[in-house]
Amino acid sequence: MDPTGKKSGRGAYLCRQVTCWEEALKRNRLSKALRTVLTEESRAVLRAFAATLPTDASASRASGG
Repeated sequence: MDPTGKKSGRGAYLCRQVTCWEEALKRNRLSKALRTVLTEESRAVLRAFAATLPTDASASRASGG
């Protein structure tokens, strides 16, 4: 993960909401975007990161919506 977006190399952009990450992992969207096969270990790391992100409801409250 690169929250700054400044690291070199391939990358894929996802919103900072847990549902975006869950969908991307469930539907293999990250694998397709990165043109690689994610290992179960990589998926576990990404799921752990996603668990730290806000849910849709808390994100919309923070933005005033």
